[in-house]
Amino acid sequence: MKVLVVGSGGREHAIAEAFARSRYNPKIYAVMSNVNPGIRRLATDYLIEKETNVPAVVEFAEHHNVDLAVVGPEAPLSAGLADELETNGIPTVAPVKDAARLEFDKAWTREFMARNKIKGTPRFKVYRDYDDACRYIGEFPDSVIKPAGLTGGKGVKVMGEHIHTHAEACEYIASVLKNDRVVIEERLKGEEVTIMAFVDGKNLSPMPTVQDHKRAYENDQGPNTGGMGSYTDNTELLPFMLMSDYEEGVEIMRDTVTALHKELGVRYRGVLYGQFMITRDGMKVVEFNARFGDPEAMNVLTLLKTDFVDICEAIVDGSLDKMKIDFDRSASVCKYVVPEGYPESPVKNAPLAIDEKPEFKVYYASVNEKDGKVYTTSSRSLAVVGVADTIANAEVLSEMGLASVHGKFHCRHDIGKEQLIRKRIEHMEAIRGDRAF
Repeated sequence: MKVLVVGSGGREHAIAEAFARSRYNPKIYAVMSNVNPGIRRLATDYLIEKETNVPAVVEFAEHHNVDLAVVGPEAPLSAGLADELETNGIPTVAPVKDAARLEFDKAWTREFMARNKIKGTPRFKVYRDYDDACRYIGEFPDSVIKPAGLTGGKGVKVMGEHIHTHAEACEYIASVLKNDRVVIEERLKGEEVTIMAFVDGKNLSPMPTVQDHKRAYENDQGPNTGGMGSYTDNTELLPFMLMSDYEEGVEIMRDTVTALHKELGVRYRGVLYGQFMITRDGMKVVEFNARFGDPEAMNVLTLLKTDFVDICEAIVDGSLDKMKIDFDRSASVCKYVVPEGYPESPVKNAPLAIDEKPEFKVYYASVNEKDGKVYTTSSRSLAVVGVADTIANAEVLSEMGLASVHGKFHCRHDIGKEQLIRKRIEHMEAIRGDRAF
């Protein structure tokens, strides 16, 4: 069997590694924008090319007669890569462009959710006009401002955190409107969580809940990033969750897939990522993504016990309901190593090395490999994942991994530590009030 992995980040390294564990021993091919050493080691052949160059990716896949493709990043989905692969007879674990619009057009998604009465839709407005948007933010200052399109997790501005005055809000609105529509939503109060699910067009198989940490610095300070790390517990839930939260989130995702088919006539196939805020009034949708999260993929795929090839084949042939997907009942803690100065002024082309050990997993991300050595780019470099019976023990192993990294880098040591998790629990107890655990 031959499989194609599209993408060059930590998420795609985790996807390739999940394929490499398969009992079918598939040959792995990859299209990467940079030489990811982890993927390179696993790949039979690879192409260095922008993942959005759809003709080049399709040509590479056809040249190697691949049997199955998995698309990691969001940009090639918005470029219609899954559509072209499918058109050329290559089954693809990723949604077609119309279905992936859930991620790359936030304005359309909010309006779609409202039209279909999807539970968990927050108050929102979409604007093309500067004066109307500024007037609205004046009436509803406790809001979040987003560009409608893709921003790599870095375009969201929260009033009271990133923006503090009406003038600052209008200035940001003006900058967004130069290139895009602006979406203004109510500021949700609670704890953010990620629930991802395998989807075959009609059936969903949900994964364990993950909590990502977007802020660049310790104790959730600093600018937003693509994600500095994440953790899971040894059940489907996180320590501050109720089972009803999880079930409500999965129900919202299922209703969304059903509504997509009803309204657009397309089947959503691949991985659906639901980012939720657990509020006093239940689960609210922060956003949907049309693929595995990064770093969240490294948590769940490290824990995955069911053969990934079997899962992918069930997704493309619509038979997820006929299989049980199992995850190791362990906790996982993932911490990203990023270039010094990230995200504002990352140091590029700095040497980076890690002594890989069996006590932790290493997933390479946005690095370049030259003459057997690894160098930083402007984005996240590599991640270490610890897996153990508890979050605390998994965190110790992830710290062992960080101690094995050599070079100038930045990371968040607090992810997965007892103090930060206790803070989350106390926050949710205060939010829930009489609905606390």
